[in-house]
Amino acid sequence: MMTKEKEELLEHYNLGLAAYKRRNWDEAIGHFRKALDTVPGDGPSEEYLKRCTAYRDNPPGEGWDGVFVMTTK
Repeated sequence: MMTKEKEELLEHYNLGLAAYKRRNWDEAIGHFRKALDTVPGDGPSEEYLKRCTAYRDNPPGEGWDGVFVMTTK
């Protein structure tokens, strides 16, 4: 059985991911923050929150296909 918290986490995570793919960084950031408010420490939400913040400050090029390319090890 899925808990209410897990359902809420998944709802915000999925909405955040959809906004991320549309390059709507502020909307995505809001959803990932709500996901983390529901389940603090959720690794995927934390990672996408970092990526969205970075992309908001330095957007990817026009040919971006949603794939994140690591530039450091």
